[in-house]
Amino acid sequence: MGHIKTRDGTEIHYKDWGRGQPVIFIHGWPLNGDAWDDQMKAVADAGHRAIAHDRRGHGRSSQPWEGYDFDTFADDLNDLIDALGVWDVVLVGHSMGGGELARYVGRHGTGRLSKAVLLSAITPMMLQSDANPEGVPAQVFEDIKKGILNERSQFWKDTSEAFFSAARPGTKATQGNRDAFWFMAMQESIKAGVDCVTAFAGTDFTEDLSRFDIPTLIVHGDDDQIVPIDATARKAAEIIPDAMLKVYEGGSHGIAMVPGDKDRFNRDLLDFLRA
Repeated sequence: MGHIKTRDGTEIHYKDWGRGQPVIFIHGWPLNGDAWDDQMKAVADAGHRAIAHDRRGHGRSSQPWEGYDFDTFADDLNDLIDALGVWDVVLVGHSMGGGELARYVGRHGTGRLSKAVLLSAITPMMLQSDANPEGVPAQVFEDIKKGILNERSQFWKDTSEAFFSAARPGTKATQGNRDAFWFMAMQESIKAGVDCVTAFAGTDFTEDLSRFDIPTLIVHGDDDQIVPIDATARKAAEIIPDAMLKVYEGGSHGIAMVPGDKDRFNRDLLDFLRA
């Protein structure tokens, strides 16, 4: 484990396991790099170097008052890549981490990248509009912010149900999944929590996706109750040249953590790395 300092002095915590081609995992909201432990072990065991950082305001990274926007997140990622001196990188982004990945490509290009994976990602746009009728209504995002501000511990406990589709008949989500979600969410600063909602609700990544010129795998569950597949993954697959879309039937938003789904994703990820 280590820390790097970004251009504005923010400390970013990261984990660095194994040796070989670097695979950098970008976590979703309101999680941190620990959400990727299963995938990190799988790729490190397979001969890759697995790296996962905590976004500013999350986990063990600094909690500055400002900088919770995707330009800043992408520049933080660029600072991490520069500090580690890595090339031929595979980026894997979950949920809002997919937005961070996309904005990195939009701002910094693909010169240091070899492949990209978007898992349950918010790209290209979450907010419902006339141009994006499949998106999420603005009031939903306002209600999320109110929930965080009112009593965030209970809000995170409640939100874990939808995150893992835990109320569905036959769900494979465990109480442990929900407890881990709550634990990581409580390590996120309340300021980051609210500001990130504003950021991922209103940011349009269409132009960023159009700049992808590397092999890209898109994985999304068709029962994602947080990031609707029709507003995101299906559209992203049409924008990114030659992207491969894999839809997990009954898959929740928390694919990478739920037993069964995470094993399938690990296999798909390793196959994509080998291809």
